[in-house]
Amino acid sequence: MALESIEKIKVAQEGPLFRQLLEKCAGTALNSKLIAHQKGLFAPMIVDAVLSLADKDRNYVDIKMVGIKKVVGGSVTESKLVEGVAFKKTFAYAGFEQQPKHLSNPKVLLLNVELELKSEKENAEVRITDPDQYQSIVDAEWNIIYEKLEKCVSSGANVVLSRLPIGDLGTQYFADRGIFCAGRVPSDDLERVMKATGAQIQTSVFGITDSVLGSCASFEEKGVGDERYNFFTGCPAAKTATIVLRGGGEQFLEETHRSIHDALMIVKRSLTNREVVAGGGAIEMELSSILRKQSKTIFGKQQLIMESFAKALEVVPQQVAANAGLDATDILNRLRNEHVVPGSAGIWMGVDVMNEGICDTFKSGVWEPAANKLNSLASACEAACCILSIDETVKNAQSEKPGAPSQGVGLGPGGGGKSRQMVSEAMGGKGLGGMAQGAARGALRSFKGRGGA
Repeated sequence: MALESIEKIKVAQEGPLFRQLLEKCAGTALNSKLIAHQKGLFAPMIVDAVLSLADKDRNYVDIKMVGIKKVVGGSVTESKLVEGVAFKKTFAYAGFEQQPKHLSNPKVLLLNVELELKSEKENAEVRITDPDQYQSIVDAEWNIIYEKLEKCVSSGANVVLSRLPIGDLGTQYFADRGIFCAGRVPSDDLERVMKATGAQIQTSVFGITDSVLGSCASFEEKGVGDERYNFFTGCPAAKTATIVLRGGGEQFLEETHRSIHDALMIVKRSLTNREVVAGGGAIEMELSSILRKQSKTIFGKQQLIMESFAKALEVVPQQVAANAGLDATDILNRLRNEHVVPGSAGIWMGVDVMNEGICDTFKSGVWEPAANKLNSLASACEAACCILSIDETVKNAQSEKPGAPSQGVGLGPGGGGKSRQMVSEAMGGKGLGGMAQGAARGALRSFKGRGGA
């Protein structure tokens, strides 16, 4: 019934204001983070990154195609979005500085080929009958590497990237011909270059055609802080984006990275599922009101179950108020009064942490994807049902010995950490999150002292 109620009251967002919805969702995700004061900078940046990945119908977004690069130093406001690919300069060999650092409309060749002279393996054996034959073997090795390099040049590529090393010979060879090259490019960066430029990764330098080469409007290598980065911008097939984060320390950048990832996931979900509900405990209070009213029409123990379910939902706005330092009891009473009639004008009234009261959180821009709420409720109910289905405990003999450390309050004669063990086993060893934890703890408390569930 709770899930059906969400389906009825959720609000679909379309049209020209849809981007504002996405920015508000991103801002909501950043409100509780370390970079909350910079959400005006990061929210539009995150939305642009996700929109650049979406397919034509905006039904699929691959977040892996958003690269996040962290550069220590500078102000967080110097962070920027690159509508293309940016990655840190790879290990450089001799001749690298002679290569061009800026190219317009370059052709991009992506390889999974090693372009350097390799020493022979330990088990290699070459038998010769004349010392003069040794020189022919050396010449053959050089001819092979030169042939590979010439094939790359004759393909017409201006930028050559390889997942495997490009040695000093290859680096100098390309530099003399005005070609930029980089070896040991990380796989994820190479894949994003492929998505952006339309190039195809080649495992051989033979048979290269124009169809496997990628293109972009501009390639440039420039400094970002103390690092040097390669930028591919103006990509025609841009199904990727890169966010370059700046900050004063590594810990700050790591926290910023986690915050950006959370916001990216929220915007992705809002883009693919465009129905939203109000946050701040508003949707939970409305569902609680609906279920309380419906419970009065039911006879038997089911009425108690439905009332308990409705009461459990009030934990969310209660905890939001407590976290903001507000009087949770007063806030809940006021919210119950607003939601007394399901579907009334107060349907979106929730906790106002800014002005220490209640407000219409939908108008305030505190929104959550409806799909998230549906998943949370379904997971919480499933977790509670799993726990209630447990009718036997497993004792840990070691924890019952005199002087053994206590692991928490158990159920009935089992003692020790059985409640935690049962929850873990019931969920298949997986952790519980959010509403599921609250439901699990509530179910355990209700059976405490009855000698086990």
